[in-house]
Amino acid sequence: MVDNIKDRVTIYEVAKASGFSLATVSRVINNQTNVTEKTRKKVEETIARLGYKPSAVAQALATNRSTNIGVVIPRANYVYISNMVNGLTEAARDRGYVLSLFVTSHSKDEAISAMNKVITSHVDGAIIFDDELDVEDAQKISSYQVPVIAVNNKVTGDKVACLTFGYEHLLRDILRDYFQNGDKKMYFLHVHNAGRLLARIERAFVSTHIEDNRNYGILSCDDSYSKTYLDFIDFFKTTKSGYFLAYRDSIAAAIINAARDSHLRVPEDVEVLSIIGTKYANIIRPTISSMYIDMQLVGHKAMEMLADLMEGKLDRKQIKVESTLIKRDSTL
Repeated sequence: MVDNIKDRVTIYEVAKASGFSLATVSRVINNQTNVTEKTRKKVEETIARLGYKPSAVAQALATNRSTNIGVVIPRANYVYISNMVNGLTEAARDRGYVLSLFVTSHSKDEAISAMNKVITSHVDGAIIFDDELDVEDAQKISSYQVPVIAVNNKVTGDKVACLTFGYEHLLRDILRDYFQNGDKKMYFLHVHNAGRLLARIERAFVSTHIEDNRNYGILSCDDSYSKTYLDFIDFFKTTKSGYFLAYRDSIAAAIINAARDSHLRVPEDVEVLSIIGTKYANIIRPTISSMYIDMQLVGHKAMEMLADLMEGKLDRKQIKVESTLIKRDSTL
C-alpha cells in the first residue's frame, strides 16, 4: 500500500482537530452567521491545513438547497455535444453547481423518459437538449415547477426559458448566393435519425430550391464515415460533379475523400459544406467550409441563463444563437 495515499478528510476530523463540535464546524462550512469571527477563523485554518473538501450532498442537506443541475443531452460522443458540455461544466463550476448528465439515444420515448426523470428528481434546475423532442413534448416542461432551460426547443413559461439555434436564415443566404454564382447541382444528405434540427435545415434547403425553381437532390446516408465513403465511391462512378451539404465534418470528409479517390477535384468538381462545423473542419485537408455555432459558448450561456432563472434575475426568456459561415477550401 502506498504511504502517501490517505482517505478523504471528514468533517469529524475537522471537528476533532479544531476542538469544536460538529454543529459549529457545519455552521462555518455553510456560512451561517451564528459563529464568532474567532471561531470561524480557527475552523477555516483547520480546514485549510487538513485539506478538507465539503461534500456537496452534505451541504445540500445542511442548507436545504441542492447544488445539482440535471442535464439531458443526446449522444455525448459527438464533438459539438462535448463542446457544449465543456461550456456547461465551466459555467456550473463558476456558479457553484454540480451537473448530473443523462445521455439519450435516438429515441423519442427515451428522451421523454429522461426529461421526466431529471425534472422530477431533487434538482435545483435542469437543462434539456434533446433533438428528438418536438414542440408538444417540450411544452410539457412548463407543467413542472422546476426552472428549466430548453436548448434547441422554442418553449417558454413561468419557470422555463429557451436557447435556440439559427441555421435556416444563413442557409437560405448561402443557397441564393450560390444560385447567382455557382452552376453545380446541389445535394442535401439526409441522415437517418439525425433529429429535428437537421430536418428543419433540410426543409429550408428544399423550399428555397422550389421557390427559386432550381433542381436539387436528396441523398440518404447513414451517420457513418466508412459507409458514406463507400456509398460515394459508387456515386462518383456516374456523377462527376455536385455541391453537397453534409450533416457534420466526418460525413463531409467522407465525401471529399471519396471524390479525390475517384480522381475528382475539390472544389472544382465537387464542393462540400458541413452544416454543423467543429474544430475538425480546419484540420481535415482540404479544409471544410462550414456553418458554425460556438457550442462551448452555448453551454456556458445555457448554464448562466438557468442560474439567473433560478435566482429570478433572467430578463430574456428566449435567446437565439445564429450560425456563421466559415468559408474554407472545400467550396469555391
